[in-house]
Amino acid sequence: MTDGEHQKRWLHIVGIGEDGMAGLSPEAGGLVENAEVIVGGDRHHDLAPNVKAERIAWPSPFDAMIETIRGFRGRRVVVLVTGDPLWYSVGARITRSIPADEITFHPQLSAFQWAACRMGWSLADVETLTVHGRAAEQILPWFAPGVRMLLLTKDATSPATVATLLAERGYGASRLTVLAALGGPNEKRFDGIAEGWARDVPDFHVLAVECVAGPDAEILPRTGLPDDAFVHDGKITKRTARALALAKLVPVRGGVLWDVGCGCGSIAVEWMRAGWEAKAYGIEPKPARRDMARANALKLGAPKLELVDGTAPAALDGLPAPDAVFVGGGISHETIETCMATLKPHGRLVAHAVTLQSETVLLAAFDKHGGELQRISTETAEPVGPFHGWRPSMTVTQWAWVKRP
Repeated sequence: MTDGEHQKRWLHIVGIGEDGMAGLSPEAGGLVENAEVIVGGDRHHDLAPNVKAERIAWPSPFDAMIETIRGFRGRRVVVLVTGDPLWYSVGARITRSIPADEITFHPQLSAFQWAACRMGWSLADVETLTVHGRAAEQILPWFAPGVRMLLLTKDATSPATVATLLAERGYGASRLTVLAALGGPNEKRFDGIAEGWARDVPDFHVLAVECVAGPDAEILPRTGLPDDAFVHDGKITKRTARALALAKLVPVRGGVLWDVGCGCGSIAVEWMRAGWEAKAYGIEPKPARRDMARANALKLGAPKLELVDGTAPAALDGLPAPDAVFVGGGISHETIETCMATLKPHGRLVAHAVTLQSETVLLAAFDKHGGELQRISTETAEPVGPFHGWRPSMTVTQWAWVKRP
């Protein structure tokens, strides 16, 4: 790194572990010792005693931290964090507001690395997730037989919360291990099973989970959930049509979906299950259906679903630009055109019609804009007296379109 680059990188974010200053590299340790300002939590300051710098605690609210740190530009500034500054840590938040080329990161062993070593698990074969500052229900899509998870937790209540989620879904025999103060002199371990978990544990810990499925365990795909997994009033995008829609919507990590006329939220929920940190906005004018969507989102692991009371296209105003749009209700020429105009480049739009009137709108859109037009028809074997026969579902007309740059 050149002298000019060193001068530009005025902010140092240093990962520190339970062994404190002794565990830092010579470079990182020197930065902390010679800093003019050190920002960190109480625990971080305790791990770096005997330093003469001005000490700043995390501001509240959290976003105030950015302005506080910016105000120290021109001084020797160190931000202390736990472990790896860019793995579920504040480093990622800081880089959204301060350019990365002004920052030097000094990573320490992450909590996930410590925990994997203590458990004897290959980190490459483990799901590394967090419930710190987030709803615990977001880990539900990962529940499956034999899955191993390492979780960053909120506090001492997190293991009991996770244990309850496991037990309610038939994974009560799952093994839980709390690993506290990893790498330090006060390291502790607590083992148990999800069903009946009643251990008192420290606030600061990592939770290791090994999923063990019982006879009644829910084993659900990320997408293509059975219809009876949802609370609904009969008006739901059925499983086969939903799976085809999601394939064309192409869920991606952090992607934004508009689910227009979301009903019970089946498309929005599966979008969020399929893409880690994906976001969905469900536009639905009927309160009863919004309530169903909200319940489904919590039950099926998409707690961040945001529901919008209103009707498109007016209700779309002000929403973040989407990576994908699904129109399953309230189809109109105006809604289609608004969604097409607002989509990001390479964005995908999928619309379903089951009535002749809404099909007419999709035919017109296909004639005008191209894309892909299909009719989806399924038949299901159902009882007919003592026998079985094929019962067809309503045919769905599907129009899919991609916005090219």
